[in-house]
Amino acid sequence: MNKYFVYVLKSKIKETTYVGFTNNIERRLIEHNCGKTKFTRNYKPWEIVYKEEITREDVAIKREKYFKSAAGRRLIRKILGRT
Repeated sequence: MNKYFVYVLKSKIKETTYVGFTNNIERRLIEHNCGKTKFTRNYKPWEIVYKEEITREDVAIKREKYFKSAAGRRLIRKILGRT
């Protein structure tokens, strides 16, 4: 069975987060911290502060899209204990 992850990264140098999805979360974190992603290269290093494991790719894509919406950003702030 395939596993996908929707994840939230937090920059260790600036108060910013990034949401993505992948089928290999360890590899993806390394890519973000090596500067392979345009947005995240300017705010590295990153740490994973939240992740959800999902078994279907289409569901993971929808969840990522939700987290990038206004309601999803509010939920992320709540999960991370920010107001």
